[in-house]
Amino acid sequence: MSQSNKESYKTKESYMQMFLHSCLGKVAILLVILGMALLVAHITVPSDKKMDKEMASSIYKCIEENDSIHGDKIDDAVRNFIAIFTTADSTSHPGVMSEFHKYNQVRIYRHTFYSTARIHNNFNPRGTRVGIGMFGIVIPTVGYSDILMHTEPLRKEYNERIIKETNEEEEDFGRTPSLDDYKTRESGNNKGNVRIVSE
Repeated sequence: MSQSNKESYKTKESYMQMFLHSCLGKVAILLVILGMALLVAHITVPSDKKMDKEMASSIYKCIEENDSIHGDKIDDAVRNFIAIFTTADSTSHPGVMSEFHKYNQVRIYRHTFYSTARIHNNFNPRGTRVGIGMFGIVIPTVGYSDILMHTEPLRKEYNERIIKETNEEEEDFGRTPSLDDYKTRESGNNKGNVRIVSE
């Protein structure tokens, strides 16, 4: 049985629904969501005080963990991930941080949607990024190789050469009997002949 009046059952879409179902509408929705995310990121950039406090805690943990045995990049990544959720008590050993501040300086740089922390020292005068702050969270990326904990003089006296030339003769340790004879392969006519050569 066929329906006589099919047009009466069709619903008409409004202009708003047509726009939202179009490609341009989907792009507009995506841009609105992205704009709102950027606005939230701009509002929730961590303050310099929070960045400084969190980075001091992360640097203290890094120095304490690498006190006796230096970890690798996986250890650094695990420690930095845990440091997002925990805070170290750097007041228990104030000498560690005073030694750190003797040779290093932490500077906080604010950007539009995030902030970064960089360590400046004589080894890295331009600075090494050791932390990122965004959406109210400080994410440390510090490694022990970013930190300078002590310095040693290159020259002990004024105008002394860094690499000293020595005129001492090398000590003769004699010959090892097992290394006197050795085998060489000659490229012959059609066979590879092996002969023993003695010096």
